[in-house]
Amino acid sequence: MDATDKPLRIPMEMSMYAEKHEIFDLIQTLVRNLLIDKPEDPIQYLIGLLKRESIEVPRILILGPPASGKTTVAKKLCEHIGAIHITSSSILKGDTELSRKTKQYTEESQEIPQALWIKLIEERLSKADCVRRGWVLEAIPKSRQEALCLQASGIAPEHVVMLQARNDVLTERNLGKRIDPVTGDVYHVTYMWPESAEVAQRLERPDNQTEMTRQLQAYQRELQGLQDAYCNSLKIIDADQPHVDVFGQVLSYVLSRHRSDAPHTPRILLFGPPGCGKSLQASLLAQKYSLVDICCGELLKAVAADESSMGELIKPFLESGRRVPDSMVLQILTERLSRVDCITHGWVLHGFPWDVEQAERLQESNFLQSRVFFLEMSDDVALERLTLRSTDPVTGERYHSLHNPAPDPKVQARLQSNPRDCESEVCKRLEEYRSHAAALQAFYPQAVQVNADQQPHTVFECLENGMVGRPSKVLPELNIQAFSGSSGL
Repeated sequence: MDATDKPLRIPMEMSMYAEKHEIFDLIQTLVRNLLIDKPEDPIQYLIGLLKRESIEVPRILILGPPASGKTTVAKKLCEHIGAIHITSSSILKGDTELSRKTKQYTEESQEIPQALWIKLIEERLSKADCVRRGWVLEAIPKSRQEALCLQASGIAPEHVVMLQARNDVLTERNLGKRIDPVTGDVYHVTYMWPESAEVAQRLERPDNQTEMTRQLQAYQRELQGLQDAYCNSLKIIDADQPHVDVFGQVLSYVLSRHRSDAPHTPRILLFGPPGCGKSLQASLLAQKYSLVDICCGELLKAVAADESSMGELIKPFLESGRRVPDSMVLQILTERLSRVDCITHGWVLHGFPWDVEQAERLQESNFLQSRVFFLEMSDDVALERLTLRSTDPVTGERYHSLHNPAPDPKVQARLQSNPRDCESEVCKRLEEYRSHAAALQAFYPQAVQVNADQQPHTVFECLENGMVGRPSKVLPELNIQAFSGSSGL
């Protein structure tokens, strides 16, 4: 079929299904794995991938200088995400032909050939546990050349975390550092001492200060090369802070998802109390991304004014201040969201739904949102914003008694306020919103909370980040506070 003669339009249901199930990213992942692994039977290989519990398993590097806390962070991270903790020593403990060859070099204190070392890493990561659960490589690779060899062999991490701290901080940590030879856990004489007396008695000092200095110098020589090799997936985190903060930042990053290359038609719901700036932010999003700005209240007024049959039905409700029945609102919204501009460019909807029942009916109508935002602010801020604002009926300019007062007494004298902005009316609207907010947030668990008590451009940047980014991975029973007593080692 000649697309220029009769342009093809993908049905909205197909597009929404593809976005909901991330079909584009799924195909991209399958093709990438296929080209990297080059199996003899591509079809069976793809079938095997699709049968896994998860195709996208964690692939993480934890890098950093000695005494920066790599081991502690890597172990806690694996406990949370269920990945396999891989270190140089654990790789060398393997009982395979490659590991036996490697031991010949280590026993003679010779450097392991890089080609052999890469094969050994590749062999370990190809085992069933790493394939099924993912992996966290600690202090691997150690150089840019090693990183490039890993990439050439198809070992490409999704997230790279690099811990950093000043040399004097690392030196001080190393002096008090103690290692449990049985479990490999790291402790510190000041920051984290084991509760068990048995464990405390068997703790050992790590490498001496001279060896630590040598390792630090070697790391610093390779630092820039490692950063260049992983510049597209690298996150540098300051290790000179409480471990709970370090671990929280690491966990937040590895749960994040890189921006998708999939075609995306934004369908955004904006929630928030009166005065939070929904209309302004919707207008900014629509202007920058060519979205259709749909304010439910304004849409109903427009329909009532066009003298259509539906307009005649809802006009009495609007004139009397009564709530328009949900069935009529849904019918009007369905017609508007079905137009070509909304299907092609996307939309940002605010002023609907007001409660969970409306949200359920909107969802049943197959107009599924791609992003949901709650603009949060206190009632005191909302009252200050709304009750102190007024409009100049001559110029149409808006003023605020505190933040943007009238330029002169003449203008001040003619300012008028909307009756809806009186304190009693605003309190009533706030109470109505608060009565449904918690239930709506539970109905949209992937919604992003945005602090609306900021400058408008700052709020807009938060919305942008949430709109173009992908929702973070969700793991069950995450408890960062459980590690608040850990040190930064």
